[in-house]
Amino acid sequence: MEEPQVTPEAGAAEAAAPDLAAVEKERDDYLDALQRLKAEFDNFRKRTAREHEAMSARANEALLGELLPILDDLERALEAAEQHEEARLEDGVRLVHQALADVTRRHGLEEIETDGSFDPHVHEALLAQPSEDAEPGSVVQVLQKGYRLGDRVLRPARVVVAE
Repeated sequence: MEEPQVTPEAGAAEAAAPDLAAVEKERDDYLDALQRLKAEFDNFRKRTAREHEAMSARANEALLGELLPILDDLERALEAAEQHEEARLEDGVRLVHQALADVTRRHGLEEIETDGSFDPHVHEALLAQPSEDAEPGSVVQVLQKGYRLGDRVLRPARVVVAE
C-alpha cells in the first residue's frame, strides 16, 4: 500500500485550520466579554440615573415639607388682611419672612454682602452715579439682594455703584 502523498500546501492548510479555529474562538470570547461589559455599563448608568433622581426627589420633599408651615402662615396672614387687621397682618408677614429666611439659611442660602467695594463676581452694576459721600467703585445702593448657595452665586446682587 502506498501512502498518500501530502503536498506542502495541504500540510500548511491542515496546520492552519486548528490555529484559525483557536483564533476565531478567542475572537468570539472577546466579543462576548465586550458585549457583557457594555450591558453592565448600561445597567450601571441607568441605575445611577434612577438613584440620582430618587435622591433629588427626597431632597425636594424635605425642603417642601419645611416650607408647608410657611405657606400655612401666609394663608393666615391673608385671612387677617380680609378682616382689616393691619397690625396683625404686618406682624404675620414679618413672622412669615423670618420663617422663610430661617429655612433657606438652614439649607445653605446666604445673602451676598453689599457693603464696601463693587465685586463683579457677586454684584451686577445696574447704574453708576456720582456720590460725594462714597469713594468711586463702592456700592451706594442695593436694588435687589443677591444670594449664594455654598460657593455658587444663585443670583448676583443688583447694585448702584459710585462713580
